[in-house]
Amino acid sequence: MADKEMRAVYTETLMRLAAQDKRIVILEADLMRATGTGPFKNAYPQRTFNAGVAEANMVGTAAGLSAAGKIPFAATFGCFASRRAFDQFFISANYARLNVKLIGVEPGVSAAFNGGTHMPFEDIGMMRLIPGLTIFEPSDPVSLEKLLEASAAHQGCTYMRLPRKVCPTLYGENDTFALGKSKVLREGKDLAIFALGAILVNESLKAAETLKEAGIDAAVIDAISVKPLDRELILSYAAKTGRILTAENCQLAGGFGSAVAELLSQERPTPMAMVGVQDEFGEVGTQDYLIQRFKLDSGTIAERAKTLMKTPA
Repeated sequence: MADKEMRAVYTETLMRLAAQDKRIVILEADLMRATGTGPFKNAYPQRTFNAGVAEANMVGTAAGLSAAGKIPFAATFGCFASRRAFDQFFISANYARLNVKLIGVEPGVSAAFNGGTHMPFEDIGMMRLIPGLTIFEPSDPVSLEKLLEASAAHQGCTYMRLPRKVCPTLYGENDTFALGKSKVLREGKDLAIFALGAILVNESLKAAETLKEAGIDAAVIDAISVKPLDRELILSYAAKTGRILTAENCQLAGGFGSAVAELLSQERPTPMAMVGVQDEFGEVGTQDYLIQRFKLDSGTIAERAKTLMKTPA
């Protein structure tokens, strides 16, 4: 698959799935232009619902549609999907054991010029608190398409983080994906970098090349799944390399790295480091600037890895 906007892949995939399954519907919070779902509305006007600037109502409506047997995909900016509609998603969708697929668009620094108010660094920490919720983040167009298919087939609520811009293609059409599973992109014996989302996966691959020049052999794993964690893979690389580094486009507090640390501390204590946002609000800027500003770049990942290498495995 060629590099393309993730929102285009989101819409095209849902249109294909909707043609096969009449239960699939979409919900928007007056952001159809931002999420690119106009073609879906044109093709399936009776299966498209715009709640307006009322995200909590959108999630409540999605819960009602799910209770009526539909498979609702409800999308809005990640800041609103988490902070504004959290209670409705927690109670109306998850507590009620329904089947709502919530999409948090433009996670972390991908919010760019929308600024600090729209920059969800905290969404993973919030969503991890919901019992039984499946949380994941695709890293390229192929993984997005196939994880959407898996989400539609999954019985239960899911939360997906979705950048809407172009993301480099990392996978081939024959690659397979499953909810709760990660993908190894590069093998290594000295430490393992578990990276979440397109930005950090690509920065981690760059960092691995830098580390190679320094004589450090780093594995890079596309984490994909936050909840459930790919426990078997994480524990296997903890045993194999003796050092784990996590990298994520969100707050470290309560995020993916925290989840990995909880696992390792209980099942296989392992020297570990984390790259992510450190207790800060977002701000306005280009994505490239924000990657540097919040120290999510390949240089920071490489330096954190070098420091980790000084800790005996």
